Amino acid sequence: MLIGGLLKFSLINYPKKAAAVIFTQGCSFFCHYCHNPELVLKDEFNTPLDIEGIFSFLEKRQGKLDAVVISGGEPTLQKNLIDFIKRVKNLNFLVKLDTNGVNPKILKDLISQNLIDYIAMDLKAPLDKYSKVTNIDLGSKRIEESIKIIMSSNIDYEFRSTLVKSLHEKEDIEKMSISIKGAKLYILQKFVAKVTLNPTYSKKKAFSDVDMLDMQNKALEHVKKCFIR
Repeated sequence: MLIGGLLKFSLINYPKKAAAVIFTQGCSFFCHYCHNPELVLKDEFNTPLDIEGIFSFLEKRQGKLDAVVISGGEPTLQKNLIDFIKRVKNLNFLVKLDTNGVNPKILKDLISQNLIDYIAMDLKAPLDKYSKVTNIDLGSKRIEESIKIIMSSNIDYEFRSTLVKSLHEKEDIEKMSISIKGAKLYILQKFVAKVTLNPTYSKKKAFSDVDMLDMQNKALEHVKKCFIR
């Protein structure tokens, strides 16, 4: 596991739970608006954190934290992710995985082995416009498969989309919500201009609050719950 960061306490990364957040290095996408370029671009990687040091910390937090969130970057790129999560579960923590859905086989393995309790999957764009956002063309098959695996599982999940005015159109939200039709929860995240992987995006504009509400209402025609974050 290449771990680039550790947030020792969070009340917002796992719904209704106190959690530590582990950030892995490396990603399969290069989204313009990504706020964590130091976890995506190899030239910006810090020296990875010591794995045993992280587990020493987690052992001391047993009974004080409820969960561990594994985020990124893209965690499913890590070759020993499954073994890492097994060690976390052996400490009796809940585990939430943040993923972009690029590795459906890993998702299926984690779910079948009862190693994760919550999944948050980023939905980047309408399936036919993914490469516009991610800067790489991997097709949509793996994304569609991950959506199907997550929605057919018995664990809690959410889909979420960061919406950027220069990349997305209001009309995109209908296609995006149809691609997860019937989903339990869809989170629409308002873009915040700050450090971005593509520096020009630090000056891009977000959708207005009115626009976000319009998109929320459109999404609610296809999903069970939709919140703005």
